[in-house]
Amino acid sequence: YKSSKELMPDADCLVVTDLIAGEGFKKIINENDKVYKLLVLDSFLFRGQSSLGDKWRNILKLLVLPIQVILLKRFAKKNPYAIYHAHSMYYLVLARAAKVNYVGTPQGSDILVKPYRSKFYKHFTVYGLKRAKHITVDSKMMQEGVYSLSKKNAHIIQNGIDVTSIEDYKINAINEEQKISNRSGVLSMRGFTELYRIKDILQARNQTESKYSITFIYPFYESLYKTECNILIQSNDLDLGRVERNKMYELFLKAELVISIPSSDSSPRSVYEAIFCGSPVAISYNSYY
Repeated sequence: YKSSKELMPDADCLVVTDLIAGEGFKKIINENDKVYKLLVLDSFLFRGQSSLGDKWRNILKLLVLPIQVILLKRFAKKNPYAIYHAHSMYYLVLARAAKVNYVGTPQGSDILVKPYRSKFYKHFTVYGLKRAKHITVDSKMMQEGVYSLSKKNAHIIQNGIDVTSIEDYKINAINEEQKISNRSGVLSMRGFTELYRIKDILQARNQTESKYSITFIYPFYESLYKTECNILIQSNDLDLGRVERNKMYELFLKAELVISIPSSDSSPRSVYEAIFCGSPVAISYNSYY
């Protein structure tokens, strides 16, 4: 949304949403943003993130889908020339059901994981992909996954990296005489869930003779999995949770090793940001790199 406003200053950019700050996520919409609210589900969701909370959210979103379709159709009548960018599969399905013109951007698990775990979700996915005017993905693997499911050709648009912000931060850090050259410790910066194999990282560290400290930052977590991992946490580990971007840059500049080893991945911006901060990064093989 912010990129759209920067790239198209003369266009009217709006957010149409059913989620704003539920499940413990920080509210990032401000009073200057133009927001059209569907039926907002925040108050009906769990207070924190968990696998049970994920299931409940998915069930709830399916139950209220007819209501959201009606609300989106009302919005479409008032904005007849709008082009919709549906990001994540639920919103592709919503856009198709409301019969609006939409570009779809599915998330990695929408294409690479969920359709192969559930026949219902596979039909759900194909339904959302089929009527998209265009589909954008961030990797060759995602492009092939979209074609396999829907026989539609997706456009690869690589995740953007704000190199200017990184370079500005590095210059300021040097000017403030921060010791960014003396790297130490390990940093895990992906989600704290089973997909990102946090337990594997902890177990591997605990088997080494030299007990490196691990700092954890993550945009989201799964509470039960996190509890299971707590027994592997050591006293010198740091759990910082969600951090601001500049804090993330600071941690990248100080880390001896950054780790990103999910069992399935697309094209993660945070890996590129770590590399542009000069960090050594350990990744599991994926064609994106």
